[in-house]
Amino acid sequence: MMTKSPDNPADPFKKALAEATKTLADDPDLGVVFSVDQPGMTADGMRLPQVTRRMTRDEILLARGTADALAMRRRHHDAATHDRYMPPGGIARDLYEALEQARCEATGARDMPGALSNISVKLEHDAIRRGFDRMTDRNQAPLADAAGYLLRQVATGCDLPPAAANVAGLWRDFIEARAGGVMGEVSGVLEDQAAFARFARRVIESLGYGDQLGDDPDQEDEEAGDEATEEEEDSPDSTGEDDSGEDAEATPEQQQDEQQDTGQARVSPDEMAAEPEEAAELPEGDAPLDLPPPAPASEADPNYAVYTARFDEEIRAEDLAELAELERLRAYLDQQLEPLKGAVSRLANKLQRRLQARQNRSWEFDLEEGTLDAGRLARVVANPTTPLSFKMERDTDFRDTVVTLLLDNSGSMRGRPISIAAVCADVLARTLERCQVKVEILGFTTRAWKGGQSRETWLGEGRAQQPGRLNDLRHIIYKSADAPWRRVRPNLGLMMKEGLLKENIDGEALEWAQRRMIARPEARKILMVISDGAPVDDSTLSVNPANYLEKHLRDVIAMVGMRGQVELLAIGIGHDVTRYYDRAVTITDAEQLAGAMTEQLAALFDSDPKARARVIA
Repeated sequence: MMTKSPDNPADPFKKALAEATKTLADDPDLGVVFSVDQPGMTADGMRLPQVTRRMTRDEILLARGTADALAMRRRHHDAATHDRYMPPGGIARDLYEALEQARCEATGARDMPGALSNISVKLEHDAIRRGFDRMTDRNQAPLADAAGYLLRQVATGCDLPPAAANVAGLWRDFIEARAGGVMGEVSGVLEDQAAFARFARRVIESLGYGDQLGDDPDQEDEEAGDEATEEEEDSPDSTGEDDSGEDAEATPEQQQDEQQDTGQARVSPDEMAAEPEEAAELPEGDAPLDLPPPAPASEADPNYAVYTARFDEEIRAEDLAELAELERLRAYLDQQLEPLKGAVSRLANKLQRRLQARQNRSWEFDLEEGTLDAGRLARVVANPTTPLSFKMERDTDFRDTVVTLLLDNSGSMRGRPISIAAVCADVLARTLERCQVKVEILGFTTRAWKGGQSRETWLGEGRAQQPGRLNDLRHIIYKSADAPWRRVRPNLGLMMKEGLLKENIDGEALEWAQRRMIARPEARKILMVISDGAPVDDSTLSVNPANYLEKHLRDVIAMVGMRGQVELLAIGIGHDVTRYYDRAVTITDAEQLAGAMTEQLAALFDSDPKARARVIA
């Protein structure tokens, strides 16, 4: 008897891979699904690349490699330990994440060498997708990925796949010169995640990013234990004998002398009334006026403080570089984006078609006057007594819209992420302008690393406790809403300028962009943030709570949503920003823009509010 073949030839493979993944992850309740979405993990599930009916070799190898990599992470990674040692700085955090992923995969590969070959296929696929095989300059290549690749090679003793080896080679001399000795100790800490986390922090410090590590968690624990011991030693003993007994035995004369030594702190009400002679001479009915309290630094959070705003600047891009330099940098940007030229053109055309489809005017039919409705003439021919039918176009308010693009210009965006952000701005500005939608392009960073003049002022004035934001802001206007694109096109090249990208304080930048939009006359305002993750400023975070800037960003986002004057969405470049923004999408390459940004932006222009509300990332 012949057995019935399965409906989908790939189903047996998917089932077998799912069971093997559960075993490898040591989690029998793990949910495994195959999807066209980005692979990833949740608290109770795992998403793997789709395997079609054709079951090509590349699909199978990629699915197996992704499954093994995620399973190793789930089996050998503890989130609590990871978060405990997580650095607050952006570049340090990326290095820490990349090193931990390499540890998980290398640990699993010790017991299962076959898994390492599967994971290598995934590494090569991801590296090619991100353009690592075409990079020839260190500034293009992300340091974090290169460090993770090299650590994996040291820990496993196996060669890297070609595209990953290319990026690792660009940074190899730098990493080995600074952290080669530390990385050689990796074999002894692979099995212990806490020990490896301390090892990773040493590697990050050796690479020159020790200022982004924040406080040492182990040292904090020791200090907390010492404080607890001191409190026990200082507490009264069981006999009730303590220093308070000496105060109780003091004579009345001694108590009187002590009161006099305190500078006569206690003053009678009559003496207080008699002291200010000027107050008695005020004309009747007049009273001294109190100065109004200073305006809060943030509308979203009155408790958010700024130590000084004297050194902040709001500046046009053309004022930060000469026109010749801007044109040279723009040419360099175009050269970087040359491989993506076809994808960008397709995106621009697709996005324009989608937006123009939203602009189609609607018609009113069966009117007594207007344009003759030729489609209904058949009714008149069939029955001459039927009156002629007319129609009339009804215009929409689509064009009464302004879109602001707020670009993260922080140091962690250096290299390919800032190029992707620039091409996002370029494509959206050109496309929306063709559709008669005004576009404003803004950028935000700081004027200096490690605080600049603000921090120097704070140090010179006595180091006040918790001074608030402690760096000099730089808010850049690349394109105002009323400026035509052809005049400001070279301005985007400024993002390629060496030394421009520094720290990112997202909350204040978001408030700044919102204030500019509210002042615009357009009825509809859309604010799109393009960023790579959480706000980070080492100077501010070193003297304030660790979540100081992140809390302010959340407060600003909540305020924008509550006011409802501006529609807010975000694009994460290589990082998931959905923990901050309700409507967000994550991309890792400009080639993903067509599928992600087109749907996002086109849906925002939908005339149906319910359809707009369904825009998700």
